[in-house]
Amino acid sequence: MYDLSLIIPIFNEQDLISELYRRVSETLDKLHISHEVIVVSDGSTDQSVAKIIELRKYNSAWKIIELSKNFGHHSACTAGLDYARGKCVIFMDADLQDPPEMIAAFVEKWKEGYEIIYAVKKKRKESFFRRYVFILFYRVLNFLSAIDLPLDAGVFCLLDSKAAQALRLIKERHRYLAGLRAWIGFRQIAVPYEREERFAGTRKQTTAKLLSLAFDAIFSFSYIPLRLATGIGIVFAAFSAIVITHALYEKFITHQALLGWTSILGAVILTGGLILFMLGIIGEYIARIYDEIKERPIYLVRNFIGFDKILEAPPENPTKSRL
Repeated sequence: MYDLSLIIPIFNEQDLISELYRRVSETLDKLHISHEVIVVSDGSTDQSVAKIIELRKYNSAWKIIELSKNFGHHSACTAGLDYARGKCVIFMDADLQDPPEMIAAFVEKWKEGYEIIYAVKKKRKESFFRRYVFILFYRVLNFLSAIDLPLDAGVFCLLDSKAAQALRLIKERHRYLAGLRAWIGFRQIAVPYEREERFAGTRKQTTAKLLSLAFDAIFSFSYIPLRLATGIGIVFAAFSAIVITHALYEKFITHQALLGWTSILGAVILTGGLILFMLGIIGEYIARIYDEIKERPIYLVRNFIGFDKILEAPPENPTKSRL
């Protein structure tokens, strides 16, 4: 058992491994607590793992979990969480946009009795477009969500052992960890910070991956899209009833048929588009149900490096799986 487990998911980050190792090691050494650093290689194909293996010669606290392929950032975090054995667990990105030096602030709040400490971005050193897309995403998600989700809070956080165990019990496969962290409760506090620019390399979170994560977040924590579909259906049904009543009145009372093919065609196209849009929303929920009932594992492990003993998953925790 360690005092702290630091989980760092990576995907092709060979250009920053040395700097990541230096800053993380310096920060943890200053804390003077027992620790382990679990690097989860999410299907990396470059020299990232080889570089960490080389650095392990100087610090055996660094361990590696190699996944069988790229399962995604949140699945990689889950893999690290499942094998972490610290009294507290910290998630941190490898790109150094989350400063390792904040770990000390997290630990200080943990010692004060808080069970979840999460970082809130007060400023982002990124492009104008990305900054405001993220700002919009967090606020739209909070508006739609059935629970109160902290604004501008990502994965960077500390979990006490009780909160970590609660998160391990959640079986969802479309995972949005910041939302799950808010859902489990416990005593939480935010720590503000300024998100730095990426130290080296290229962004791994493409627009497509960010959109997929946004959909996972919205459809996992909100029923409003489904209720919106119902509401629009009621509105259009009422509108259709009014139009039909008016048409029947004109036909049988005033003996005048309604004219205007353009308006009719426009109404048909609009209605058809809305129907397809609502079916798409319903389909997103159904697709997630389909994924859940297949019960495929969240991740598969190809290799462990640096673990003295691999503990098997407890019966109540089905998220672990090995090839």
